[in-house]
Amino acid sequence: IGPATAFALLGVIGVATIGASLVHGLALAGIGLVGAMVTPALVASQAPNPWALFVYLAIVLAASAATARIRDWKALMAAAFAGTGIWTILYMVDAPDVNLAAVLFISLATLAVLALVWLAPFLTAGRDEAARGFDWPSIVPGFFIALSAIGLSVDPAFASAGDTLHGAVLLAALVAVALHRPRALPLVFAAGIATVLIYLGIIPPATIGADALDVGLDAQPLASSDTLTFRIGIALGLVFLAAGFWAARRFAATVPTRAACWAAWGVIAPLVVLTALWLTFGDIDRDLGYALPALLLMLVFATGGERIARAEQPPLTGGPAVSFALGGAGIAGLLMLHMAFGSGWTTVLLGAAAIPPTLATRWRSYPVLGWIAVGAAVAVLGRVAFDPTIVGAAFLSRTPVFNWLLPGYGVPALAFGFAAWQLARTTSGRPHLVMEAASALFTLLTIAMLVRHAMHGGVIDTGAVTLAEQAIYTLITLGASAILVAIDMRSPSSVLRYGSIAAGVVSAGLIAIQHFVVLNPLLTDESTGTIPVFNLLFLAYLLPAVAAGALALYVRDKRPRWYAAMLALIAALLAFAYATLSVRRLFKGEFIALWSGLGQLETYTYSALWLAIGVALLTAGVWLKSQVLRIASAVLIAVAVVKVFLFDMSELEGVLRALSFIGLGAVLIGIGLFYQRLLTRAARDKTENLQEQVDSRE
Repeated sequence: IGPATAFALLGVIGVATIGASLVHGLALAGIGLVGAMVTPALVASQAPNPWALFVYLAIVLAASAATARIRDWKALMAAAFAGTGIWTILYMVDAPDVNLAAVLFISLATLAVLALVWLAPFLTAGRDEAARGFDWPSIVPGFFIALSAIGLSVDPAFASAGDTLHGAVLLAALVAVALHRPRALPLVFAAGIATVLIYLGIIPPATIGADALDVGLDAQPLASSDTLTFRIGIALGLVFLAAGFWAARRFAATVPTRAACWAAWGVIAPLVVLTALWLTFGDIDRDLGYALPALLLMLVFATGGERIARAEQPPLTGGPAVSFALGGAGIAGLLMLHMAFGSGWTTVLLGAAAIPPTLATRWRSYPVLGWIAVGAAVAVLGRVAFDPTIVGAAFLSRTPVFNWLLPGYGVPALAFGFAAWQLARTTSGRPHLVMEAASALFTLLTIAMLVRHAMHGGVIDTGAVTLAEQAIYTLITLGASAILVAIDMRSPSSVLRYGSIAAGVVSAGLIAIQHFVVLNPLLTDESTGTIPVFNLLFLAYLLPAVAAGALALYVRDKRPRWYAAMLALIAALLAFAYATLSVRRLFKGEFIALWSGLGQLETYTYSALWLAIGVALLTAGVWLKSQVLRIASAVLIAVAVVKVFLFDMSELEGVLRALSFIGLGAVLIGIGLFYQRLLTRAARDKTENLQEQVDSRE
């Protein structure tokens, strides 16, 4: 009977079977659909006609949609969409000469069936278009049509011929149908994801989107002309922007989740397209031609967010849709700064960008405003992590203090501090705590970077850390801990409380690792300086000991006991190290390396010194009622006793050996008498307290 007649008869049987399923059930509909979909593969032809194939598929799809709509058979509808989509993709992949008009026809016909039959308000009255949620069978045509659009944009066979424009038409059609039928929300996701993948793929060296675009279509970066790519990007960005914000305002009061989805894609797609066009065709260092559109996007997003907020119920609550819109405004602003300014000013202005959203909290209580400020802090942190010199090592001035490091770190520190202060008086919450932490971090970074710059002759990214530089960092960290405690006493905050503890712990770790081991001049033989008192040992050990001891006293009643005890112990160890190393410097001079040996008088001096320090720690521990200092004194005295018996006995001779034992005995006797007096006084005080309690009862 010939292939054409066989094809027609098999198609009629398949469609009739689908129609008969209205009487006989879903199983028969499935059989009819499978038969109809495999019919084109069963009929061989010497001259295949794509129009015959796709017109036939459109008829089968329409019949399936009508049947599924009447019976509300979602699985049947999804299967029909899948069959049509698979045939479309197979035709685009395998056909030697693809008829583009036929591909556009079946794609648009699929959307027409979805909008006018499956989701139509007639035939049955089973669903409410204003209801929450989405129509899940819409995922299938969204996936396949978006895949077709990607193929038209990235496959060389299509893109080189300028067929990228037709892919853009399909993406716009997806958005239009999603607008017309609100429950077809998956379509806007499909169009948005496809747009993002396509435009990520154009960024040189074209590796960002290449893997994601490899969908079996021999995917390559967008191959159309620069002008066409540019114009299509602008058009798609405007489509998503207009549709997204219009729909978000439409559903803000009734279906907030749907409004948020539309607002999200109204922000994401234009931002990705603008960024991709800038990185591909613009000047990455500075390009005012792209900065102006970014500024316009920021203003449009902010205005759109305000209009969405006014449409909410109750108004101005700042729901998810408003958050996406204003968040997009913040990102557009950050992009604008990167496009319009050089590296130095970009970092400074990014820090200052944390201020406007926090000031806005005086008039609007939108939760997202504080997080926009946090985003600015994250952006600045990313920039300084990428380039700590702010303007590049080659352009950083060697002038101490007054160079790009001061505004590059200092301005963000001040801006974040102001943002934290403002948020504490309006919305508060977690953004306030994050901004407090960011302000404290950048304050420390400002001082630390200026110190390193000054001590390394204007070079901050090379050179090993010296003990003097490390000592300054330690003093800065201890000072920061004290400042955070003081501020926390006036304005209590968990960030300040835990931040002050963290600063102290970091200081203790730096001292234990750097001061005592890695950079210890006893092990490195670093010069301690030629001045007797004010030398490297004074800076690296005595000053930190005083600072740690003062901080331990200051936080005794303000922080956990273990924290104060840790600081007191660190202070005692630093004081011990300073005294010991100073004695060695007295005997050895400027260089005090361990391998230069020990003299008898030096050995005896250490014993006397350690005993004296032990007694001093004991006295301080009793006076300050510090158990840590008393334990430290006991440990140090025990070490001195062991040294006298094991080391001095073998190394010292004559008078020095005798003096070592005599001095040790005198000190131990004195300590025993001292403790005896303490115990006697404690017992007497206890007896007096008991007597007073008895007298008061009588």
